[in-house]
Amino acid sequence: MTQTIHVSLGARSHDVHVGHGLLARAGALIAPFAPTGRVFVVTDQNVARLHRPALVASLEAAGLKNWTITLPPGEETKSFHGLELLCRHLLQAGIDRRDLVVAFGGGVIGDIAGLAAGLVKRGIDFVQIPTTLLAQVDSSVGGKTAIDTPEGKNFVGLIHQPRLVLADLDVLSTLPAREMRCGYAEIVKAGLIGDAEFFAWCESNAARVLDCEPEALARAVGAAVAFKARIVEADEREQGARALLNLGHTFAHALEAHAGYGDALLHGEAVGAGLALAFAHAAGLGYCSGEEARRVRTHLESVGLDTDLRTLPGAPYDPRRLLALMAGDKKAEAGQITLVLARAIGQGFVHKGADAENLRAFLAGEIA
Repeated sequence: MTQTIHVSLGARSHDVHVGHGLLARAGALIAPFAPTGRVFVVTDQNVARLHRPALVASLEAAGLKNWTITLPPGEETKSFHGLELLCRHLLQAGIDRRDLVVAFGGGVIGDIAGLAAGLVKRGIDFVQIPTTLLAQVDSSVGGKTAIDTPEGKNFVGLIHQPRLVLADLDVLSTLPAREMRCGYAEIVKAGLIGDAEFFAWCESNAARVLDCEPEALARAVGAAVAFKARIVEADEREQGARALLNLGHTFAHALEAHAGYGDALLHGEAVGAGLALAFAHAAGLGYCSGEEARRVRTHLESVGLDTDLRTLPGAPYDPRRLLALMAGDKKAEAGQITLVLARAIGQGFVHKGADAENLRAFLAGEIA
Protein backbone atom coordinates (compact mmCIF):
# COMPACT_ATOMS: atom_id res chain seq x y z
CA MET A 1 0.00 0.00 0.00
CA THR A 2 1.17 3.50 -0.86
CA GLN A 3 -0.02 6.60 0.95
CA THR A 4 -0.32 9.74 -1.14
CA ILE A 5 -0.22 12.99 0.79
CA HIS A 6 -1.15 16.03 -1.27
CA VAL A 7 0.58 19.29 -0.39
CA SER A 8 -1.83 21.99 -1.53
CA LEU A 9 0.11 25.13 -2.49
CA GLY A 10 -1.69 26.41 -5.57
CA ALA A 11 0.58 26.29 -8.61
CA ARG A 12 3.29 24.69 -6.43
CA SER A 13 1.09 21.82 -5.22
CA HIS A 14 2.60 18.35 -5.33
CA ASP A 15 2.20 14.84 -3.98
CA VAL A 16 4.31 12.94 -1.47
CA HIS A 17 4.12 9.19 -2.01
CA VAL A 18 5.02 7.03 1.01
CA GLY A 19 5.27 3.27 0.66
CA HIS A 20 7.25 0.22 -0.35
CA GLY A 21 8.63 -0.51 -3.83
CA LEU A 22 8.55 3.10 -5.01
CA LEU A 23 12.10 3.04 -6.37
CA ALA A 24 11.09 0.42 -8.92
CA ARG A 25 8.21 2.68 -10.02
CA ALA A 26 10.20 5.91 -9.91
CA GLY A 27 10.66 6.22 -13.66
CA ALA A 28 6.95 5.97 -14.41
CA LEU A 29 6.09 8.37 -11.58
CA ILE A 30 8.76 10.90 -12.59
CA ALA A 31 8.16 10.82 -16.36
CA PRO A 32 5.21 13.28 -16.35
CA PHE A 33 7.52 15.91 -14.81
CA ALA A 34 10.34 15.44 -17.35
CA PRO A 35 9.03 16.98 -20.60
CA THR A 36 12.43 16.72 -22.31
CA GLY A 37 12.92 13.11 -21.23
CA ARG A 38 16.20 14.13 -19.58
CA VAL A 39 16.89 13.65 -15.87
CA PHE A 40 19.92 14.73 -13.87
CA VAL A 41 20.31 12.66 -10.71
CA VAL A 42 22.23 14.21 -7.81
CA THR A 43 23.33 11.75 -5.15
CA ASP A 44 26.20 10.93 -2.81
CA GLN A 45 28.75 8.13 -2.92
CA ASN A 46 26.99 5.95 -0.34
CA VAL A 47 23.55 6.13 -1.93
CA ALA A 48 25.02 5.65 -5.41
CA ARG A 49 26.68 2.43 -4.31
CA LEU A 50 23.56 1.02 -2.66
CA HIS A 51 20.65 2.25 -4.75
CA ARG A 52 21.70 3.93 -8.00
CA PRO A 53 21.37 0.77 -10.15
CA ALA A 54 17.72 0.33 -9.14
CA LEU A 55 16.89 3.98 -9.87
CA VAL A 56 18.71 4.01 -13.21
CA ALA A 57 16.94 0.83 -14.29
CA SER A 58 13.58 2.37 -13.44
CA LEU A 59 14.37 5.60 -15.28
CA GLU A 60 15.57 3.76 -18.35
CA ALA A 61 12.51 1.51 -18.35
CA ALA A 62 10.42 4.69 -18.55
CA GLY A 63 12.49 5.95 -21.49
CA LEU A 64 14.24 8.69 -19.52
CA LYS A 65 17.81 9.62 -20.41
CA ASN A 66 19.73 10.17 -17.21
CA TRP A 67 23.02 11.48 -15.90
CA THR A 68 24.31 11.05 -12.36
CA ILE A 69 26.33 13.59 -10.40
CA THR A 70 27.87 12.03 -7.29
CA LEU A 71 28.92 14.21 -4.36
CA PRO A 72 30.83 13.34 -1.18
CA PRO A 73 28.58 12.31 1.74
CA GLY A 74 28.28 14.38 4.90
CA GLU A 75 27.16 17.80 6.11
CA GLU A 76 30.40 19.37 4.85
CA THR A 77 29.04 19.07 1.29
CA LYS A 78 26.34 21.65 2.17
CA SER A 79 28.70 24.58 1.61
CA PHE A 80 29.40 27.33 -0.92
CA HIS A 81 32.13 25.11 -2.35
CA GLY A 82 29.75 22.16 -2.67
CA LEU A 83 27.07 24.34 -4.24
CA GLU A 84 29.50 25.79 -6.77
CA LEU A 85 30.75 22.31 -7.64
CA LEU A 86 27.22 21.01 -8.20
CA CYS A 87 26.04 24.02 -10.24
CA ARG A 88 29.07 23.78 -12.52
CA HIS A 89 28.57 20.03 -12.98
CA LEU A 90 24.97 20.65 -14.03
CA LEU A 91 25.96 23.42 -16.44
CA GLN A 92 28.85 21.46 -17.91
CA ALA A 93 26.50 18.52 -18.46
CA GLY A 94 24.35 20.83 -20.59
CA ILE A 95 21.26 20.98 -18.41
CA ASP A 96 18.26 22.71 -19.97
CA ARG A 97 15.67 24.82 -18.12
CA ARG A 98 12.99 22.23 -19.00
CA ASP A 99 15.06 19.27 -17.80
CA LEU A 100 14.53 17.71 -14.38
CA VAL A 101 16.84 17.40 -11.37
CA VAL A 102 16.34 14.42 -9.05
CA ALA A 103 17.65 14.77 -5.50
CA PHE A 104 18.45 11.18 -4.55
CA GLY A 105 19.79 10.94 -1.01
CA GLY A 106 19.43 12.22 2.52
CA GLY A 107 18.84 15.73 3.76
CA VAL A 108 22.21 17.06 2.61
CA ILE A 109 21.60 15.99 -0.98
CA GLY A 110 17.98 17.16 -0.91
CA ASP A 111 19.02 20.59 0.39
CA ILE A 112 21.91 21.23 -1.97
CA ALA A 113 20.30 19.69 -5.06
CA GLY A 114 17.07 21.61 -4.46
CA LEU A 115 19.00 24.85 -3.98
CA ALA A 116 21.09 24.29 -7.12
CA ALA A 117 17.93 23.48 -9.09
CA GLY A 118 16.37 26.72 -7.90
CA LEU A 119 19.42 28.76 -8.94
CA VAL A 120 20.74 27.25 -12.15
CA LYS A 121 19.33 29.06 -15.17
CA ARG A 122 16.99 30.83 -12.71
CA GLY A 123 15.03 27.75 -11.81
CA ILE A 124 14.72 24.13 -12.87
CA ASP A 125 12.10 21.68 -11.62
CA PHE A 126 13.22 18.94 -9.27
CA VAL A 127 11.96 15.77 -7.61
CA GLN A 128 12.91 14.50 -4.16
CA ILE A 129 13.70 10.82 -3.57
CA PRO A 130 14.78 10.89 0.10
CA THR A 131 16.77 7.87 1.25
CA THR A 132 17.03 8.50 5.00
CA LEU A 133 14.24 8.45 7.56
CA LEU A 134 15.04 12.01 8.57
CA ALA A 135 14.82 13.27 4.99
CA GLN A 136 11.60 11.38 4.33
CA VAL A 137 9.75 12.90 7.28
CA ASP A 138 11.31 16.35 7.33
CA SER A 139 13.68 17.94 4.82
CA SER A 140 12.05 16.55 1.65
CA VAL A 141 8.70 18.13 2.56
CA GLY A 142 8.11 21.88 2.50
CA GLY A 143 10.51 23.19 -0.12
CA LYS A 144 13.26 24.54 2.14
CA THR A 145 16.67 24.25 0.46
CA ALA A 146 19.92 25.65 1.81
CA ILE A 147 23.61 25.39 2.54
CA ASP A 148 25.46 26.00 5.80
CA THR A 149 27.94 28.81 6.47
CA PRO A 150 30.39 29.32 9.34
CA GLU A 151 27.79 31.72 10.78
CA GLY A 152 25.07 29.09 11.05
CA LYS A 153 23.10 26.19 9.62
CA ASN A 154 20.94 26.74 6.52
CA PHE A 155 21.72 30.47 6.42
CA VAL A 156 21.86 30.68 2.60
CA GLY A 157 18.96 29.18 0.72
CA LEU A 158 15.54 29.56 -0.79
CA ILE A 159 12.13 27.91 -0.83
CA HIS A 160 11.89 25.80 -3.98
CA GLN A 161 9.05 23.29 -3.93
CA PRO A 162 9.63 19.89 -5.53
CA ARG A 163 7.28 18.62 -8.20
CA LEU A 164 7.07 15.21 -6.50
CA VAL A 165 8.42 13.38 -3.45
CA LEU A 166 8.93 9.61 -3.43
CA ALA A 167 9.59 8.17 0.05
CA ASP A 168 10.39 4.50 -0.51
CA LEU A 169 10.39 2.79 2.87
CA ASP A 170 12.39 -0.17 1.53
CA VAL A 171 15.59 1.86 1.19
CA LEU A 172 15.57 2.49 4.94
CA SER A 173 16.59 -1.13 5.56
CA THR A 174 20.16 -0.18 4.58
CA LEU A 175 20.41 2.60 7.17
CA PRO A 176 22.50 2.14 10.31
CA ALA A 177 20.68 2.36 13.64
CA ARG A 178 22.21 5.78 14.32
CA GLU A 179 20.59 7.23 11.19
CA MET A 180 17.23 5.68 12.06
CA ARG A 181 17.35 7.32 15.50
CA CYS A 182 18.09 10.65 13.82
CA GLY A 183 14.96 10.35 11.71
CA TYR A 184 12.89 9.23 14.65
CA ALA A 185 13.63 12.51 16.44
CA GLU A 186 11.80 14.37 13.66
CA ILE A 187 8.90 11.89 13.75
CA VAL A 188 8.30 12.29 17.47
CA LYS A 189 8.61 16.07 17.07
CA ALA A 190 5.26 16.09 15.22
CA GLY A 191 3.52 14.64 18.27
CA LEU A 192 5.25 17.03 20.64
CA ILE A 193 4.19 20.06 18.60
CA GLY A 194 0.55 19.30 17.98
CA ASP A 195 -0.61 15.71 18.42
CA ALA A 196 -0.45 14.26 21.93
CA GLU A 197 -2.17 11.05 20.79
CA PHE A 198 0.51 10.46 18.17
CA PHE A 199 3.21 10.98 20.79
CA ALA A 200 1.52 8.36 22.98
CA TRP A 201 1.46 6.02 19.97
CA CYS A 202 5.18 6.65 19.50
CA GLU A 203 5.84 5.74 23.13
CA SER A 204 4.29 2.32 22.50
CA ASN A 205 5.63 1.71 18.99
CA ALA A 206 9.07 3.33 18.75
CA ALA A 207 10.92 0.01 18.75
CA ARG A 208 8.77 -1.27 15.87
CA VAL A 209 9.44 1.88 13.87
CA LEU A 210 13.19 1.68 14.44
CA ASP A 211 13.17 -2.01 13.50
CA CYS A 212 11.50 -1.05 10.19
CA GLU A 213 8.39 -3.13 10.82
CA PRO A 214 6.36 -2.27 7.69
CA GLU A 215 3.04 -1.31 9.31
CA ALA A 216 4.52 0.78 12.11
CA LEU A 217 7.06 2.45 9.85
CA ALA A 218 4.42 3.37 7.26
CA ARG A 219 2.14 4.83 9.92
CA ALA A 220 4.93 6.86 11.52
CA VAL A 221 6.30 8.28 8.26
CA GLY A 222 2.84 8.97 6.85
CA ALA A 223 1.69 10.72 10.02
CA ALA A 224 4.81 12.90 10.24
CA VAL A 225 4.62 13.87 6.55
CA ALA A 226 0.90 14.66 6.76
CA PHE A 227 1.44 16.77 9.89
CA LYS A 228 4.18 18.81 8.25
CA ALA A 229 2.23 19.14 4.99
CA ARG A 230 -0.74 20.72 6.76
CA ILE A 231 1.48 23.28 8.48
CA VAL A 232 3.34 24.10 5.26
CA GLU A 233 0.03 24.60 3.47
CA ALA A 234 -1.01 27.12 6.09
CA ASP A 235 2.30 28.98 6.13
CA GLU A 236 4.62 28.13 3.25
CA ARG A 237 7.12 30.93 3.87
CA GLU A 238 7.29 30.63 7.68
CA GLN A 239 5.54 33.86 8.59
CA GLY A 240 3.60 32.26 11.43
CA ALA A 241 2.55 28.67 12.16
CA ARG A 242 5.41 27.03 10.25
CA ALA A 243 7.85 28.29 12.87
CA LEU A 244 6.35 25.64 15.17
CA LEU A 245 8.22 23.01 13.15
CA ASN A 246 11.38 24.39 14.74
CA LEU A 247 10.53 23.00 18.18
CA GLY A 248 13.92 22.37 19.80
CA HIS A 249 15.77 23.47 16.67
CA THR A 250 17.21 26.73 18.01
CA PHE A 251 19.03 24.60 20.59
CA ALA A 252 19.81 21.92 17.99
CA HIS A 253 21.32 24.22 15.39
CA ALA A 254 23.54 25.86 18.01
CA LEU A 255 24.72 22.44 19.17
CA GLU A 256 25.50 21.42 15.58
CA ALA A 257 27.46 24.61 14.92
CA HIS A 258 29.36 24.21 18.20
CA ALA A 259 30.24 20.62 17.25
CA GLY A 260 31.46 21.70 13.80
CA TYR A 261 28.75 20.21 11.53
CA GLY A 262 30.68 16.95 11.19
CA ASP A 263 29.93 13.33 12.03
CA ALA A 264 30.52 13.92 15.75
CA LEU A 265 26.95 15.18 16.16
CA LEU A 266 24.33 14.47 13.49
CA HIS A 267 21.34 16.72 12.91
CA GLY A 268 18.80 14.26 14.29
CA GLU A 269 20.90 13.72 17.42
CA ALA A 270 21.02 17.48 17.94
CA VAL A 271 17.24 17.66 17.43
CA GLY A 272 16.67 14.94 20.02
CA ALA A 273 18.70 16.89 22.57
CA GLY A 274 17.01 20.12 21.47
CA LEU A 275 13.53 18.70 22.06
CA ALA A 276 14.46 17.68 25.59
CA LEU A 277 16.02 21.10 26.22
CA ALA A 278 12.94 22.91 24.89
CA PHE A 279 10.65 21.05 27.29
CA ALA A 280 13.07 21.39 30.21
CA HIS A 281 13.40 25.13 29.61
CA ALA A 282 9.62 25.49 29.23
CA ALA A 283 9.18 23.70 32.55
CA GLY A 284 11.73 25.98 34.18
CA LEU A 285 9.81 29.00 32.92
CA GLY A 286 6.54 27.59 34.23
CA TYR A 287 4.96 26.97 30.82
CA CYS A 288 4.69 23.19 31.18
CA SER A 289 4.98 20.73 34.02
CA GLY A 290 8.20 19.07 35.06
CA GLU A 291 6.41 15.74 34.68
CA GLU A 292 5.75 16.44 30.98
CA ALA A 293 9.39 17.43 30.44
CA ARG A 294 10.60 14.25 32.16
CA ARG A 295 8.23 12.14 30.06
CA VAL A 296 9.69 13.62 26.87
CA ARG A 297 13.28 13.14 28.03
CA THR A 298 12.57 9.57 29.15
CA HIS A 299 11.11 8.64 25.79
CA LEU A 300 13.94 10.17 23.78
CA GLU A 301 16.51 8.39 25.90
CA SER A 302 14.59 5.10 25.62
CA VAL A 303 15.27 5.03 21.87
CA GLY A 304 18.96 5.81 22.31
CA LEU A 305 19.00 9.58 21.82
CA ASP A 306 21.35 11.33 24.25
CA THR A 307 19.74 14.33 25.94
CA ASP A 308 22.54 15.11 28.41
CA LEU A 309 24.78 17.95 27.20
CA ARG A 310 27.61 16.58 29.34
CA THR A 311 27.75 13.34 27.33
CA LEU A 312 26.19 14.40 24.01
CA PRO A 313 28.56 13.79 21.08
CA GLY A 314 30.63 16.92 20.47
CA ALA A 315 30.93 17.74 24.20
CA PRO A 316 32.15 19.73 26.02
CA TYR A 317 29.77 22.57 25.15
CA ASP A 318 30.26 26.15 26.30
CA PRO A 319 27.00 27.84 27.39
CA ARG A 320 28.14 31.30 26.33
CA ARG A 321 29.10 30.14 22.86
CA LEU A 322 25.81 28.25 22.53
CA LEU A 323 23.94 31.40 23.53
CA ALA A 324 25.83 33.46 20.92
CA LEU A 325 25.00 30.91 18.25
CA MET A 326 21.34 30.95 19.26
CA ALA A 327 21.31 34.75 19.04
CA GLY A 328 22.33 34.42 15.39
CA ASP A 329 19.53 31.97 14.59
CA LYS A 330 17.34 32.78 11.57
CA LYS A 331 14.28 33.22 13.81
CA ALA A 332 15.94 35.89 15.95
CA GLU A 333 14.30 39.31 15.71
CA ALA A 334 16.03 42.62 16.46
CA GLY A 335 18.81 40.75 18.22
CA GLN A 336 16.42 38.85 20.50
CA ILE A 337 16.25 35.06 20.57
CA THR A 338 13.09 33.29 19.47
CA LEU A 339 12.44 29.79 20.79
CA VAL A 340 9.74 27.24 20.06
CA LEU A 341 8.63 25.78 23.39
CA ALA A 342 5.58 23.85 24.63
CA ARG A 343 2.87 24.27 27.24
CA ALA A 344 2.35 20.52 27.23
CA ILE A 345 2.93 17.55 24.95
CA GLY A 346 1.09 18.47 21.75
CA GLN A 347 0.93 22.19 22.57
CA GLY A 348 3.90 23.90 20.96
CA PHE A 349 4.12 27.68 20.79
CA VAL A 350 6.52 30.39 19.61
CA HIS A 351 8.29 32.22 22.45
CA LYS A 352 9.76 35.50 21.24
CA GLY A 353 12.18 37.70 23.12
CA ALA A 354 13.70 34.98 25.28
CA ASP A 355 15.60 36.32 28.28
CA ALA A 356 19.24 35.79 27.30
CA GLU A 357 20.66 35.68 30.84
CA ASN A 358 17.99 33.23 31.97
CA LEU A 359 18.74 31.07 28.94
CA ARG A 360 22.49 31.18 29.59
CA ALA A 361 21.91 30.12 33.20
CA PHE A 362 19.67 27.28 32.02
CA LEU A 363 22.31 26.03 29.56
CA ALA A 364 25.04 26.33 32.19
CA GLY A 365 22.93 24.19 34.54
CA GLU A 366 22.47 21.55 31.85
CA ILE A 367 26.20 21.44 31.13
CA ALA A 368 27.51 21.61 34.70
